[in-house]
Amino acid sequence: MRRTPHRALPYATCAAALLLVTSCGLLGDETRQGPALTAPAGVTAQAGTATSVHVMWSRPEGVAEVRSFTVYRGATRVEEVPGEQHMVDIVGLRPRSTYTFSVRAEGADGTVGPLSAKVTVTTPKAVAEDRSAPTRPGALRGHADGARAATLTWGASHDDKGVVSYDIYQGTSKIHSVGGGETRALITGLRPGTAYVFTVKARDAADNTSPAGPALRLATVKGSGEGPGTAPSDFRVAARRAGGAYYLDLSWTPPRTGGTVPAYRIYLDGHLATTLVWGDAPPAGTARNSFYVGRDAGVRHKVRIRAQLPDGTWGAFSAERAVTTGS
Repeated sequence: MRRTPHRALPYATCAAALLLVTSCGLLGDETRQGPALTAPAGVTAQAGTATSVHVMWSRPEGVAEVRSFTVYRGATRVEEVPGEQHMVDIVGLRPRSTYTFSVRAEGADGTVGPLSAKVTVTTPKAVAEDRSAPTRPGALRGHADGARAATLTWGASHDDKGVVSYDIYQGTSKIHSVGGGETRALITGLRPGTAYVFTVKARDAADNTSPAGPALRLATVKGSGEGPGTAPSDFRVAARRAGGAYYLDLSWTPPRTGGTVPAYRIYLDGHLATTLVWGDAPPAGTARNSFYVGRDAGVRHKVRIRAQLPDGTWGAFSAERAVTTGS
């Protein structure tokens, strides 16, 4: 009779990744840490102009209430925003310069959480005497992606010096920003069964802003499910034997969110096995990971994954794949 192996927590062997969310350290003398606080995830930094950067992040997971977020440029505190705000423009920067940003949360009781992963961004060079705004973005199209997200695409703007970024607005509020080479964004954190109006504006390095492109009205579907556009695609699993043990090699294409995907949850046989967090920049193309599943041949496993979205929630599951060790 075949012995059922004892299942230990899988260990990732992907050198580019850290398993489980860990602190990136503290700055200065702010050393108080509340046990409920974790580091903000999904931190991104996008140059908005030659002298500004748009920093966005996700709400820390498992925290009941966050009073405020502090944004750091290197080791310097540069901005503090209320807990319900997850983005900010950092201005007064130098053109053609590289900066590193990180974020951390402060709880309602005053405890200070760990720093997020650091992200690096380079501002473009300054453009002298540029007073010409980019052209209006082309037709905005989109569709609800489940109950809480929407995928938007638009026609590219043109500028004599180049478009640096696109800003997405919900009504009159800027809610997202992507690089000038992008004409697509996944907007998350929406409410089920709700109508929205979106517009897009383009910006150049001199902070000239285009008129808003055509408005798009759409409504999210009722319910609680995440749309298929939030799921990793082309998910594949293969069993491999090494050193007398078996490992599962995973590969997938990240969902297109208009930014990086900071973390994934890997589920083994219907249970959460581990959370995969990249310690550096996530791969731009195919992502890969490998973890230990035991020493016995002939054991059948089912695996699926899901990605963390820009608002900190978890997207739809990938397709589920079955694999047998030693087959």
